[in-house]
Amino acid sequence: MPQIAQLAETFSSQIFWLLVFFGITFFVVGRGMVPRVMDTMDSRAKQITDDIAAAQAARDQADKEEEAWRVRENENRARAQALIAEAKAEAAAKSEKKIAAAQKRLDKKLEEADQELAATREAALGEIEEVATDAAQDIVSRLAGVKVTKPVASKAVKEAMAHG
Repeated sequence: MPQIAQLAETFSSQIFWLLVFFGITFFVVGRGMVPRVMDTMDSRAKQITDDIAAAQAARDQADKEEEAWRVRENENRARAQALIAEAKAEAAAKSEKKIAAAQKRLDKKLEEADQELAATREAALGEIEEVATDAAQDIVSRLAGVKVTKPVASKAVKEAMAHG
């Protein structure tokens, strides 16, 4: 085989060119391109790390602001509740004063009505006594034919009314 016979003559030349191309490839790729790619990857990794740190700082700041907002909101809510409670208490006090004043007026009117009713009752009882006295005189004179004086008839009517 002629190809195998040439192997000894071309072997050293092929190895030489193989080493030359590997050397060129190593220097071009290994020394030229790889460091640039590594630098790019390092800068990207640093940028990503910086962006994550900035995002975390922004998140922490937002959490602080949110907590401050919640505290303010809770304070405002508590103040509003206090104002509402104060307004309710004030309204209740005013209502109680109005109710007390109205109750006094009603009590006064009720007392006046009771006095008026008592006076009317007394007047009615007086009239009933008078009518009963006149009726008793009339009945006794018609039934018994005896004339009874007004004071005697009045006394008898008062006794009858007292005993029922």
